[in-house]
Amino acid sequence: MKTLPSLIGILVLSFAIASCKPDVSPGDKFFAQGKYEEAIKAYTEKLEFSKNDVKVLYNRGRAYEELDNYEMAERDFQNVLDLEPNNFQALLSLSNLNHKEKKYTTALLYANKAADISGAPAMASFMKARAQHQLGDTKEALKSYGQAIQIDKEFGQAYYNRGLLKVATGRIGAACEDFQLALALEYPGSKEAQEKYCR
Repeated sequence: MKTLPSLIGILVLSFAIASCKPDVSPGDKFFAQGKYEEAIKAYTEKLEFSKNDVKVLYNRGRAYEELDNYEMAERDFQNVLDLEPNNFQALLSLSNLNHKEKKYTTALLYANKAADISGAPAMASFMKARAQHQLGDTKEALKSYGQAIQIDKEFGQAYYNRGLLKVATGRIGAACEDFQLALALEYPGSKEAQEKYCR
């Protein structure tokens, strides 16, 4: 099952990987405990000695994002892109930040750039679809949701969102198929959507 409350789980995969190692940094430990201010302090101290450490910059940006300090988060994510222009995590995080601020055109720009990179994760196509959906580009949004699903057949939220978009365009039967697939993947809200639209 995949959810997208704030892209935790997809965009902070580095924390899951780091937690399996015995040498987890203090910043990562604080982040995992939800102590974001302490995490920022620890990351900042580490950056004093290695200012171009992409992982630390990105993780500090994520800590700022958790504190709703989008300006500082964006700064760190942009710094990551200055060092690694094709960094998926930074591109998707910038797309997500702009989506939260209802800057859908900019969100789409970052998601597009991520999706165009060879080997792009399903999340790139999903975030592209999400921005297109908000911009009213139904045809392209359906296509991008489909691309996300093609990359990851177990992407519950992509089925769910595509189902909602199909409902809005009057394709109830096709929407119900998507809700059923999302429900099988235990995506939250799928059962309610199915009960509401698929009687």
